[in-house]
Amino acid sequence: MKEVYELTSIQEVEVFLQRHELSFLYISKPNCSICHALLPKLKEFLSHYPLICLGHIDASTVEEVAGHFMILSAPMMLVFIEQKEYLREDRFVRFEELKRKLDQLYEAYTQEG
Repeated sequence: MKEVYELTSIQEVEVFLQRHELSFLYISKPNCSICHALLPKLKEFLSHYPLICLGHIDASTVEEVAGHFMILSAPMMLVFIEQKEYLREDRFVRFEELKRKLDQLYEAYTQEG
C-alpha cells in the first residue's frame, strides 16, 4: 500500500509539490461515500508507481483548496510532475483509463532521467 501524506494547509500542499517531483493529490470530503470508498483502492493502485507520492487533502479542513485548484466536486485527483498539473480526474474514476494515462506520464517521466 502506498503511504499517504495528510496535508492540512495550502502551504503544506505547496511544500509537498516542491519536494516530490511526481505528486498525486487526492482531495476528498468527509461526508462523501465515494471519497471514502476510493482512497483504499487508490492507495493499492498507486503502489505500482513507486516514484509517485500520494498526498491527501480534506476539503472541509483546507477550504481554500477548491479555489486554489479550481475544484467543483469531490473526490478530485490531480497528478503533478515538477509542480505542473498533468492529469485531472474527478468523481467516478475508471481505473483502466487512469492506468493508461498514468502509465504514459510515468513512462515519459522515467525515460527523461
